[in-house]
Amino acid sequence: MPASVIQASFQDKADFVNAERGFVASPPTGPVKNEAGQNVWNNEDYNFLQGTCPSTVNPKLWRQGQLTRKQGLFEVTKGVYQVRGFDISNMTLVEGKTGVIVLDVLASTECAAAALGFYRAHRGHRAVQAVIYSHSHYDHFGGAQGVLDIAAGNGREVPILAPAGFMDAVLKENIVAGPAMRRRAVFMFGGSLPIGPEAHVGCGLGMAASSGTTIIVPPTDTINETGDERVIDGIKMVFQMVPETEAPCEINVFFPDQRALYIAECATHTMHNVITLRGAQVRDAKKWSKHLDETLHLYGSDSDVVISGHHWPTWGHDNIVKFISDQRDLYGYMHDQTVRLMNKGMTGIEIAEELQLPPALKQEWYAGEFYGCLSQNVKGIYQRYMTWFDGNPANIWKHPPKEEGKRYVDCMGGIEAVIVKAKEFADRGDLRFAATLLDHVVATELSNGRGKQELASVYQRLGFGAENAVWRNFYLTAAQELGSENQGAPQSVIAINPASTVEDWLDALSLQIDGPKACELPIKTVVINIPKEQITWTLTLRNGTLTYRSKAFGASQNSDSADLTVTVSKSEMYDMIAKGNIDAAKKTGKGRMEALTTLLELGNIV
Repeated sequence: MPASVIQASFQDKADFVNAERGFVASPPTGPVKNEAGQNVWNNEDYNFLQGTCPSTVNPKLWRQGQLTRKQGLFEVTKGVYQVRGFDISNMTLVEGKTGVIVLDVLASTECAAAALGFYRAHRGHRAVQAVIYSHSHYDHFGGAQGVLDIAAGNGREVPILAPAGFMDAVLKENIVAGPAMRRRAVFMFGGSLPIGPEAHVGCGLGMAASSGTTIIVPPTDTINETGDERVIDGIKMVFQMVPETEAPCEINVFFPDQRALYIAECATHTMHNVITLRGAQVRDAKKWSKHLDETLHLYGSDSDVVISGHHWPTWGHDNIVKFISDQRDLYGYMHDQTVRLMNKGMTGIEIAEELQLPPALKQEWYAGEFYGCLSQNVKGIYQRYMTWFDGNPANIWKHPPKEEGKRYVDCMGGIEAVIVKAKEFADRGDLRFAATLLDHVVATELSNGRGKQELASVYQRLGFGAENAVWRNFYLTAAQELGSENQGAPQSVIAINPASTVEDWLDALSLQIDGPKACELPIKTVVINIPKEQITWTLTLRNGTLTYRSKAFGASQNSDSADLTVTVSKSEMYDMIAKGNIDAAKKTGKGRMEALTTLLELGNIV
């Protein structure tokens, strides 16, 4: 059979059986709301997926949507439960002697509280004895306050476990490139699309992320190495460190008494992202494969069920071994074959066009390209080793899109000629090249309504045919934006989190400094004393760059040369750096307050 027609069978209903297995109850109908009464999540919006697949959705993606929309409380094995369908991710609960341990707490406070309340309605009011963050993506830690508020009713502190490097990974991803990533995430997850068969049908990993309150609650206990153990409320847990897989820091958790393996997001019922369209550092597909091999070796023989932070479990020794082995081979094959062809001189785009998965993997639904995809991942692996440059000197110094577009349009005889030619390619089914031509038109003349309309039509057709939910969302969101007078722009201000360190706050400020404007100014130095923390920070703006260093409070230092010296508390410094509130600094400032206000203005804080 030719490789092009080998695919998973729609007659295989095992996933539907497993997605229903252990079903306990459905939640009450209706949305999850925030304190203001606004909807932050409503799984019922996706009820249309119960119907027959329309022509506007790829049949494979429709099937995936039918599976991921299933909502309810499920018994995974004795003493282990999952609440699914309350967010993009799952909440897993392991019952101990007196209470329950919660693994991954969804994306928002409201959904986490609703999920825990739903569990308790059927399993009794079991106190939360611990929370575990499996990795550093917000849909697994953002809802912590929703279970901790409930847990803290008796005044006790609930342990929060996370892998080493958790806060660093969280803050770097959410601060350094946060504004640009949030803009891209709207496209990747289809956040601005209406829900329905002609627009948003999910994201492959789940339906969508909830829009409630997300708060970073720092962990209180760190897992540092594979083999670390904890016993909480009589529940024994053995941890495996799996960094640089699906997240910079990640852990799997094995429960020997329950014979259950929580595999976090290292193996789900879809090909995952080695590189994401929202932006993030390229993940290490080779390490991912090796960690899965170690998982199989350490826990494969002793597990009766594998649970993930998304989708549904896998039961039975043989099924578990095959599932983890195939996922291991999936990432290993992508990595090794990309590198092999790369070393033969092929570029990432060329490799992505040629490489196909092995036939045995193409027949498995859990290797389907619903969230990650082969073409995208191959390019990411290439980028990890070879950077953005494809080795062609013609691409070292290309014009930016608008200037390049002008020249292409000129060569082809003008905008109208390009639009006509693009329509010819689209009519022949070559939507990829039609999009390329029309993109040159729109880059050249954004106000050209006909060009935008034609490009939106091509994007819509590409979206309707996409097996990958992320590609679908990107195409359809771009089509939506082309039809709007108000095209979006990235948020320029980086969010500064009060739970992070002063250094993180200053990192965020330095990333927002308008360098060219700052270069026109003389050197400025601001000294900030924080007596309660016994530390002094010296901020220096020089050559358009903000640098900073700390010293012990009261240590010998030449503050006389500073433009301004202020004495504040840590919370007042946060208000100053994050909100532009300088009231406290005004009360204690010695020197020119203009030095501080200039810094904040250059950082777009005030």
